[in-house]
Amino acid sequence: MNASDMRAETVDQLSDRLLQLKKEQFNLRFQRATGQLEGTARMSVVRRDIARIKTVLHERRAAGGAG
Repeated sequence: MNASDMRAETVDQLSDRLLQLKKEQFNLRFQRATGQLEGTARMSVVRRDIARIKTVLHERRAAGGAG
């Protein structure tokens, strides 16, 4: 998902997606630590998606909380 798609979502939807991605990131870190992680590229995708969501949320808060 790219940033323009994320800007079309509400703050609540973005917050929910952020929570889901953080849970997934935790699970991926746990799998890596135990040697069970096979798709290592997913970790960077999740990390970037988290950063994109945080950026969009920060932009909205800076603009006055609209949207």
